[in-house]
Amino acid sequence: MAAGVDCGDGLRARQYVFLLPEYLKDASKKMKNGLMFVKLVNPCSGEGAIYLFDMCLQQLFEIKVFKEKHRSWFINQSVQSEGHLHFATPMDPLFLILHYLMKTEKEGKFQPLDQVVVDDTFPNCTLLLKLPELEKLLGHVTEEKEIDSKKYYKYSKEKTLKWLEKKVNQTIVALKTNKINVGARVQSAAFFPGDQASSDKEEDYIRYAHGLISDYIPKELSDDLSKHLKLPEPSASLPNPPSKKIKLSDEPVEAKEDYTKFNTKDLKTEKKNSKMTAAQKALAKVDKSGMKSIDSFFGAKNKKKDLKL
Repeated sequence: MAAGVDCGDGLRARQYVFLLPEYLKDASKKMKNGLMFVKLVNPCSGEGAIYLFDMCLQQLFEIKVFKEKHRSWFINQSVQSEGHLHFATPMDPLFLILHYLMKTEKEGKFQPLDQVVVDDTFPNCTLLLKLPELEKLLGHVTEEKEIDSKKYYKYSKEKTLKWLEKKVNQTIVALKTNKINVGARVQSAAFFPGDQASSDKEEDYIRYAHGLISDYIPKELSDDLSKHLKLPEPSASLPNPPSKKIKLSDEPVEAKEDYTKFNTKDLKTEKKNSKMTAAQKALAKVDKSGMKSIDSFFGAKNKKKDLKL
C-alpha cells in the first residue's frame, strides 16, 4: 500500500510504502476516515510517536520503519527517493492507558478514566477511550470502584506486574513456537552447530521476552518487572562472537594479521611509535658506505639476458 501526503506549494505529494494486515485494505473504502494516523505518547520514552487507528474496527496499530540508505521505491509512474518500508502491527492499547494511569499514581485516588487520559501535548489520546472492551482491559492494571453507575479507577502496581508477567509468558510461547533462538549466541548463530544454537535456557527466553515487553513500558516499571520475574543479573561469562560484518571506516584498510582490525591511521601511528630491537639498533649503526643494494645484483643481468633473446 502506498500512501500519499500533500507537501503543499504545488510540490509533488510525498508517498510512503506500508505493509498492512490484509483485513485493513478495505477500511478506507467503508469510511471516509477509515484509517487515521495520529500522534500519541510512546509509553516507554514518553515522547511522541505515530500510530494508526482503524476507525471501523476501533483498533490501534503501532508503526515500525525499516530504513536503509540509498533505497528508492517505484510507485506507478513515479520514483520515491525515500525508500523506507513502514509496518503496521496491532498493539495492545492498555500500554498507552497505563502511561496515564501511572502519572496519576501519586495522587492515590480513584478517578474517572476521562480525567486520567488527558494530554495537552497529544490531544488525540482521547481516541483510546473509544476502543471496545476497554473497561474489561482496565481490570488488569487498576483497582475499580463504581458510584452512581459511574466507574472510577486507580493504578495498581501489583495487578500490573501480574498482567505483564502474563505478557512475558505469552511472548515466550510465541518465541518457542516459531523456534526463535534467544540466547547470547543468537547474535551469530553461524558460529555454532544447529543443535547448540537451539538449546536456549528458559532464563534466556524470559530475559528476551522481558526485553521485548520493556519496549512498551517505562524503565522504572521494567526494572520492577525484572525483579518480579526474579531475573538474575546478566552473565558476562559468554563473550559475544566476532561479527562477520566489518564496520568500514572512512579510511582504507591495510593488511595486517587478520586484515580487519586496523585502518591506515592506526598502522602509521603504530609504526611511528614502535621501539627498535637491540639487533635493529646494532644494524642501524653499521657503516653502509661502499655497500651495494641487493637489487643491483639482479636488475642489470636480467636486462642483458632479455637483449640476447
